[in-house]
Parts: sequence; C-alpha cells; structure tokens
Amino acid sequence: MKLTIPRAAAALAVLAAACAQPEPDTPMNDATTAADVTPFLSPSPLPFNYPPFDRIEDDAFRPAFERAMAEHAAEVAAIADAAEPPTFENTLVALERSGRVLARVQSVFFNLVAADTNETLDAIRSEVAPKLAAHSDAILLNARLFARVQALYEQRAALGLDGESLRLVEEYHTDFVRAGARLSDGDKQRLRDINAELASLEATFSRNVLSEVNESAVVVDGRPALAGLSDNEITAAADAAAARDLDGKFLIALRNTSGQPVLASLDDRALRQRIFETSLARGSRGGDFDNRAIISRMAALRAERAALLGYPTHAAYSLERQTAQTVAAVNERLASLAPAAVANARREARDLQAMIGAGGGAHDLAPWDWAYYAEKVRAERYAFDAAQLRPYFALDSVLENGVFYAAGRLYGLTFRERADLPLHHPDARVFDVLDDDGEPLALYLGDYYARPSKRGGAWMSSFVSQSELLGKRPVVANYLNIPKPPAGEPTLLTFDEVETLFHEFGHALHGMFSAVRYPYFSGTAVPRDFVEFPSQVNEMWATWPEVLRNYAVHHETGEPMPPELIERVLAAEQFNQGFATTEYLAASLLDQAWHQLAADEVPAAEGVAAFEEAALAAAGVALDAVPPRYRSTYFSHIWSSGYEAGYYSYIWSEVLDADSVEWFRENGGLTRANGDHFRRTLLSRGGSRDALALFLDFRGRAPDIGPLLARRGLN
Repeated sequence: MKLTIPRAAAALAVLAAACAQPEPDTPMNDATTAADVTPFLSPSPLPFNYPPFDRIEDDAFRPAFERAMAEHAAEVAAIADAAEPPTFENTLVALERSGRVLARVQSVFFNLVAADTNETLDAIRSEVAPKLAAHSDAILLNARLFARVQALYEQRAALGLDGESLRLVEEYHTDFVRAGARLSDGDKQRLRDINAELASLEATFSRNVLSEVNESAVVVDGRPALAGLSDNEITAAADAAAARDLDGKFLIALRNTSGQPVLASLDDRALRQRIFETSLARGSRGGDFDNRAIISRMAALRAERAALLGYPTHAAYSLERQTAQTVAAVNERLASLAPAAVANARREARDLQAMIGAGGGAHDLAPWDWAYYAEKVRAERYAFDAAQLRPYFALDSVLENGVFYAAGRLYGLTFRERADLPLHHPDARVFDVLDDDGEPLALYLGDYYARPSKRGGAWMSSFVSQSELLGKRPVVANYLNIPKPPAGEPTLLTFDEVETLFHEFGHALHGMFSAVRYPYFSGTAVPRDFVEFPSQVNEMWATWPEVLRNYAVHHETGEPMPPELIERVLAAEQFNQGFATTEYLAASLLDQAWHQLAADEVPAAEGVAAFEEAALAAAGVALDAVPPRYRSTYFSHIWSSGYEAGYYSYIWSEVLDADSVEWFRENGGLTRANGDHFRRTLLSRGGSRDALALFLDFRGRAPDIGPLLARRGLN
C-alpha cells in the first residue's frame, strides 16, 4: 500500500488522515516556544531538501504545526480576500505555492509517526489531528475563496490553459464542492464537527492497533514448543523476550494481518491455535485497546457526512472520485470474483484435509492449520517448501541485484548508497538515484525492519514531492516490516517479502519518475484504485527469469538457485490462490459493507461482531477456515489509512496490472524500450491526466480482465 502526502492538498497542505488549524491568534506557551522549529521554517539545505533528521526534535512539532498552520491560514486569507479579480495565477497557482512550511512539518511528522513513533509523537498526533481537520475545513469551506475558484471554473474554456492547468481548475473545483463549499452555514458547522471528531477517532484507532499488536505478542515458555521454526527465528524470539525482561522465554510478535507467518512452520497445533485466536481477538476484547465503539462511531459519522453532502452512503461519496466511480461497479466486480474464489478455496481445503488424514490426524481443518498444511501440500505437489527458498533471498541481494537491477535494465537507473545524510532510524538506508544520463533523479530511503514503534504492513511515502512549479525533486521512502535477525545473521526473506519489496518499489518509481508542473498531481496523486497498478506491475520482475537468476543466490555459498527449484517456484504461482483471493475479497466486501450503510443502520459496539458475520455470509465468503485478511477491529487500511470503501482497489488495479504484464511479455519483457514507454506514458504523468486515459496511452486499448482471471485461477 501507499502512504502519501495527500493529493488534494499538496496545495492545501492537507493530510489524507487529518488536517487542521488553531485559532489564528492562539499564543504559543513557554513550553512550545522553547522547542527549535527552525528546521521547518525554510527548505532543508541538504540535497533534494532531504529532511535534517539530526536537527529535528519531537517537542518541536507542536510549535511547528501551530506556526505553520497560522502562516498557511494567512497565505490563504490573502488569496481569498484579494481585491483583484481571480485569475489562474493569483488563485490556483498561489494556492499551489502556499503552505510550504506546513507541508514540510506534515511530511516529516506523519512519516515518523508511522515508522518510529513514541509517546510524545502519539500525544502530538492526538492533539493536532482535530486542529488539522479544522484547518482543512477553514480553507475548503471559505466562501470567498470558493467564489474565486467557482469563477475560474465557469470561465475555464476561455482561459487558454494547457491540459494540466485546465485539469487543475477542474480538480480544485471538485474538491471544494465535495468538501461542502455549497452547504448552508449550519451544515458547514456540522461538517466541521464531524471532520474534527473523525480525525481524533482515526488517530486513536491507529494508536490502539499498534499498541495492542505489541501487547498481544505471544509468550512461549520453552523451546520445544517452537519446533518447526528456524534457529534464527527461535533466537530472534528469545531476544524479543529478553528485551521485555522475560529471560528464558520466547516471544512471538504479531503482524497486523489475521494470519501470522509463523503458522506456516510451527508444529505445535495448540500454539498455532493460541497465536491465531490472539490475532483475531485484537480490538474486541475490552480494555484500553478495544476498537469496536470507535469503528461504530466512525462508520456512523462517515455516513452522516455523506448524507450531508448529498450522497446515499460514504461508499457512494468515496467511489465517485475513483476509476470505479460507482458502488454498483465495485459490487459487481467483487460479486463476480467471489464464487470462483470460494470454490477454489473449498477445493484447496479438501486437499489440506486429505493431508491431515494422511499424516494420521483426526481433527478437522481449522484456520490455524491452513498455512501449516498448505506448505506440506506445496512440498508434496511441487517438491519444495518455503524454507528452501529463504537461503537464496538475502535482503541485500534482493534489493541490489533484484529490485535495483530490474530498474536499471528497464529505466537505466543507477543507485548509490550514501552514508553522509542523517536518518530517522539507525536501520534506515538512503540512496542516490541517478537517471540514465547520470544526472541525479531522486533520493530513495529504505526502512525495511519491523520494530514495536512501527505500524504494521508495508507502504511508500514521500518526504518531498516532485514539482516543476516549486523546483522540487523527489525524496521517497519504502517501509516494510521484515523481522530483524539476531546480530551478525543475514536477513533472509520469505518469497512474500520479496514480492512486497518489489511492490513497494513500484510505488517508489511512480514517485521518483513524476514529471508534472503542479504539486497537486505529483507522483502517486492518482485515484486509490489506480495507485496500486504500477506497484503491482513491478512485482512481475520478482519472478522474471533474468532478474530472479540475478538475485536468487545462496547467502553462504554464492551458488545460484538451482534451475529446477526456480521452475517449481514458477509452477506454483497459482498454488493456494483460492485462499489468498478469498481472504482478500472477504476483507474488501467487509469494507464495502461498513461503508454502504446509512447512519441509522450502523451497529453499536456490541453488534460489531454480529454485523461482520452477517456481512460475510451475505456476500458468500463466510468460510470458517478462511477468515478475512483483516477483521474490522484491526483493519487499519479502512479506519486510519485513507482506504475506506477502497480496499477493493488492489483487485481493481490488478486487472490493469495483469493486462500490462501481458503487454510486457508480448513486447520483449525487460527492455529499455518497454521501460521508457511505461515511464513516458504513465509513470511520469502522476495525476495530470485521467487515470484510465493514461492506461490507454500505455496499453493502446481498454483493459481486459482475462489475464487477471487466468493469474488467479478464476477462469
């Protein structure tokens, strides 16, 4: 997934998660004035305006936000109250130039909160979220400013603008209208109240998820229970326990998904069950981290806001700006895929049950058994298991000889690691990215290891977004959650982690190749159900034979992965796709179920579990052995990461992705000509044109769903 500085407001300096303004005359108290805000007041002197992390203190964020929002409010007021008639330059271009200090504060702060938070940052996020929401509303609900935008919109055909500038007029106008600019004063105030409360709830939800995933780590008393794990994994579990003063014990850290990676290896069925049930119970067990009341309230507020803005549901409101456009289109796509996915999952379940019986087991297949027996079936059917692959997937080799190698072959890029720039965390790394002519293109920051202070999942973000108007070149970052091995041991990846690294780097390329004029359109500022498309295309190079051979070498011997093992890996690409597709679709359908409710239909906290169960049953994806990838109470994508009513985006984008992979194969694969075409027609254009028009420019025709159905085994 991606996390970016928001599309509607590079200009408005609005964060997708939250945006706000203090009272303009709010004085800064002694505690805030003591902190040094100077690193934010002007662009960083470091290359590409890379953040001066070594000069940024946590306590500086409060006064920095206050000052930045006040300055931005003054800039916007000057635009709105200008005596001169509105022009494209004095209104929209001026808005694009405004809020630079706030953009710098936000980009660093929200990246740190996601990647390496602490009590101070969490507290600041909770305080600043409603203020930022109010700040956004103060801009988008400013009647004088909207009048200027409306006037330009009405005159747009006569303004003589180029295509990107004309699109900026239209997009700004749409943003203001969808934000409530045409509402009555009373409704505007209710909208402000809703937005402020939602911002606070999103911050609380996110904090609860991270806190509970750390608190829920499973303690194991003895090493014998960990049979099936590698020595490195067991050592890491011992180290994690020791870090919590649990000497002699072992700690199994959880990921934010329903399923947990260790379930594929642990022989102890009772321990697998304990881990799985602990995972699924998160956010719904009472206590400080219970999210049921929070998501109930958020769903009701989102539905109320949609109704206030003239939409039947939040899904209808959200989808209007996506390539899907309508609730009906999303429902139809998900409903068309679910039956075949479930049928495949049921067939797979029968195979797993047969494996249980063949091994002398008498128990029925349970969800905590699936990954374990799937690996056994994979080993039997394809003569390899996942553990055989890991020695060939050392992180440095995958990154440099895989991800970077493919980018070099396709686009002519060169990567050079730097040791002279400050980092937000000691585990992070930063690279110069040189274009094919040897000129600097971007800075790329990689932060790959899991830690308790980092949110779950994997994502891309920008510290600096490209813009010709502002003279900015990109500084982008990838974040993963790979378990860090014991000191001195190599970082060996699972195949899923390899694909994730390629995927997130696809987002990074989208940001690095951006070549637009206005910050509004920079990089990944495209519809949610299009943004995953370039990143999913980049996954193809993980198994492209030339690339795979280049990075898949044994970390000790340097020997390449045996060709027969590579062939088995490729042959197994459709293995377990019934499970993978069903768990994904279940989560997507759950997302839609929540966001297709009217406010008076939203269940109360005590009804969350029953609602979820009924929604999955109604959609035909309620399989006991295949829970949704995320249950509602820890579904961060839809409650705190901007993907509400949008988790379907991955499968929607995969239609474009699978069809594009066919194009690459038809045209010779890993070539500069193909990479340059993809870069020129799509990756460099950001949101400066309609998303589907960009796909047509690249592919030469409308997308075909056939390749996706074949890939997923749904045909």
